[in-house]
Amino acid sequence: MLTSPRCGAKTRSGAPCQAPAVSGKARCRMHGGAKGSGAPKRNSNALTHGLSTAEAIKARKALRELIRQSRNRAKLVE
Repeated sequence: MLTSPRCGAKTRSGAPCQAPAVSGKARCRMHGGAKGSGAPKRNSNALTHGLSTAEAIKARKALRELIRQSRNRAKLVE
């Protein structure tokens, strides 16, 4: 058990996971080595809300830039 390969996935603390990897896989049972882990094929749930689409990200960046510009102009007026 002590000589078996380790998982190595990054934990919440940022350190690598020290749990033993599942035989034949690179990760432990908690980080994706278990059968059935991960998203299903053609995961339609990933796009349910649309917050991560390229268009939504681009729109948020444009909005942040407009807010930044308006704050800078408001500081100049004061």
